[in-house]
Amino acid sequence: MLTVEKLVAGYGKVRVLHEISLDVQEGQLVTLIGSNGAGKTTTLRALSGMIKPESGSIRIGGAEIAGLESHLITRRGLAHSPEGRRVFPVLSVEDNLVMGAFTRLTGSRPKGDVKADLARMYELFPRLAERRLQLAGTLSGGEQQMLAMARALMLNPKVLLLDEPSMGLAPKLVEEVFSIVSRLKAAKVTMLLVEQFAAAALEVADFGYVLENGRIAASGPAERLKNDPAVRAAYLGAAH
Repeated sequence: MLTVEKLVAGYGKVRVLHEISLDVQEGQLVTLIGSNGAGKTTTLRALSGMIKPESGSIRIGGAEIAGLESHLITRRGLAHSPEGRRVFPVLSVEDNLVMGAFTRLTGSRPKGDVKADLARMYELFPRLAERRLQLAGTLSGGEQQMLAMARALMLNPKVLLLDEPSMGLAPKLVEEVFSIVSRLKAAKVTMLLVEQFAAAALEVADFGYVLENGRIAASGPAERLKNDPAVRAAYLGAAH
């Protein structure tokens, strides 16, 4: 579903990604782990058009999207729940969710049943249902994270990019976020997850990639990476 080949990207003259390649098959949850500064968020930004790659290929369902503007990439079915949430603070929770379906409502993406999908988001994120008319800027950090995820899902995407969904959350809320990710996996939502808690990410993922200094250092089934001595020592800690 999502295929990345020899992707090179960075910021100005600073190159961050050095010919990375990865693959996310339909219905699969793939995680990208690595230390701070390894290039994980840069990878997702390059995939979603927030930055323009220097070179390489990015394909969704066989269609090339590398170098396209973000709104054109969205029309092709890639949704990005970014680091830092970035909800629309002066809009209500419901208006934020409807904004996630903007391309469907304007005919750029197949419309489907937006109202039914909105109800499904409230079922998946009951806290958002309780705060449906509340301004997004007044939500807690955990609630804003749930809103960012739900807003991305309202695109009805072919691929969902999740960037650090647990960042800054209390342990109980981290568990709740991963419970939701598990439910999305069970529903066969195709996802690429960047996550600071590598152990939790590998626990829920099907496949994983380890990013070091902008290069793929290791890859394989998540269970194998979780038990790999080098990965455990570098990213999982002695407790794992």
